[in-house]
Amino acid sequence: MARKKQFKAESKRLLEMMINSIYTQKEIFLRELISNASDAIDKLYYKALTDENLQFDQDSYYIKVTPNKETRTLTITDTGIGMTKEDLENNLGVIAKSGSLAFKNENEIKDGHDIIGQFGVGFYSAFMVADVVTVVSKAYGNDEAYKWESTGAEGYTIEQVEKDSVGTEITLTIKENTEDENYDEFVEQYRLQSIIKKYSDFIRYPIKMDVTGQRPKEGSEDNELEEYTEEQTINSMVPIWRKNKSELTTEDYENFYQEKHYGFDKPLKHIHISVDGMVRYNAILYIPENIPFDYYSKEFEKGLELYSNGVLIMDKCSDLLPDYFSFVKGMVDSEDLSLNISREMLQHDRQLKMIAKNIKSKIKSQLQSLLKEEREKYEKFYESFGRQLKFSLYNDFGANKEELKDLVMFYSSTEKKLVTLEEYVSRMKEDQKYIYYATGESHQRIERLPQTEMVAEKGFEILYFTEDIDEFAIKILREYQEKEFKSVSSGDLGIEEDNESTETEQEENKELFEEMKKILSGKVKDVRISKRLRNHPVCIATEGEVSIEMEKILKAMPDSQDVQADKILEINSNHEVFKSLKDAFANDKEKLSLYTNLLFNQALLIEGLPIQDPVEFTNDMCKIMV
Repeated sequence: MARKKQFKAESKRLLEMMINSIYTQKEIFLRELISNASDAIDKLYYKALTDENLQFDQDSYYIKVTPNKETRTLTITDTGIGMTKEDLENNLGVIAKSGSLAFKNENEIKDGHDIIGQFGVGFYSAFMVADVVTVVSKAYGNDEAYKWESTGAEGYTIEQVEKDSVGTEITLTIKENTEDENYDEFVEQYRLQSIIKKYSDFIRYPIKMDVTGQRPKEGSEDNELEEYTEEQTINSMVPIWRKNKSELTTEDYENFYQEKHYGFDKPLKHIHISVDGMVRYNAILYIPENIPFDYYSKEFEKGLELYSNGVLIMDKCSDLLPDYFSFVKGMVDSEDLSLNISREMLQHDRQLKMIAKNIKSKIKSQLQSLLKEEREKYEKFYESFGRQLKFSLYNDFGANKEELKDLVMFYSSTEKKLVTLEEYVSRMKEDQKYIYYATGESHQRIERLPQTEMVAEKGFEILYFTEDIDEFAIKILREYQEKEFKSVSSGDLGIEEDNESTETEQEENKELFEEMKKILSGKVKDVRISKRLRNHPVCIATEGEVSIEMEKILKAMPDSQDVQADKILEINSNHEVFKSLKDAFANDKEKLSLYTNLLFNQALLIEGLPIQDPVEFTNDMCKIMV
């Protein structure tokens, strides 16, 4: 009978911490045991490099996962290098001592067969799901085999047993279900297949299982089904990102996109990165065509899948993507990452930052290429994600505006399509000082705005802002290629001609405008003759940083403050309405009040602003008619 031994180190406390604290998901245990099995085969590969008697035929090496519902056991078998009695004692009897790390330090690792395990703690994750863990192993070059067995922190036993082949067999006696935990899943065929595909799909050796299914019974005339069992390889083994780009087609990349469930659409573009410098990594990134249904919700999580040597470490590594490129899908695999003890999280180090910086640069470069060479595709992308780029330009006080200013687009009054700021500036007339824009709910409404008349008459292009974020983003940007942005509703357009007659007319009607300003007390900052209007009788201009559109947006926000734009009511002195105003001022002050309120409310309606008292407005309209 084998004598029970105590774990070295602070065994009980350390093992409890291992089981309860280090790993967040119980399914991780299978990833850890498969990774250890892969390491064991890799060690045999390195042994073959120096041992003439050992021929390493990769096809002869595999990992097998065998569940047994009746005995409630799960067995993971490998054909790797195996362990001696001393190895079992030193590697499994000392928590947090890694045989793989020692092997890695003693051997020159190359040819892409990097050893995964570093901390020597992954094996103990088995106790999260098992009451008893049994390891039977026979080391290469040894005749004896040994069994290591433990029920947890209380200790372990080692005894000599019979085993025909070199390698290791780990058997877990799965725990009984509790009210909170369902352990049955770890002996269910489909659940195990799912875990293997999720975490270990790209382990370089076959992971096999005896899979049970149903098929039509041979010779049966009523489509009778029979059950069958066959050994299948569950994992893909060779990841697409380690293949040469020349071997891969667009269809291969699209299939990978679908297999990984990155989206239900077809990606607009893929980016395949292979870097072998200070930090080695491979990545496949996708620019999606369609926006995810939850993209602008709190539930959406940005990030790329992160692998270390083909083993999935994180589903969503948010540190690899800036927020403004959060729509990008894909994965990164690196041998050089500094992982924490559970391999579930990263230590935030220089390598990670270098990868993230390079990825950001590659995404921007790809988007710029798409914009210049495949405009139709870029516009499709922009339809889905342009709002995110504009929001990110505005966010963080414009910290990312230099990165994004050449990627944003707006609808052009002259081109009748989306244009970039660079394209706008390249077409500016010699005497044009500003980049002009107008805001509104739609292109059609903006086109009819009275404020656009003078700018359009000059032949200047106007950018149409129809999204609530547009003007906020431009206010942060302030200028592009030393050209300032100017709203067509601005009090000063910079193109008004110095007209003595207008100044004289303003002065002559000073008392009229003062009276109208009094009638609209608290609603407008000033009333004056317009230099911009040609056909319309009235419009609202603004002064200061808050525009009409910004006022609308800020007022619509929850718990909004009473934000007001500084409004100026502008009157077209060449319109018949102006004569009526002068006549009313001279002869009928009550009628002047009626006209003034009507004109102001008309101007509000043109801007899409609510009328303070719709009933009063209706009554005023009726007074005009009788």
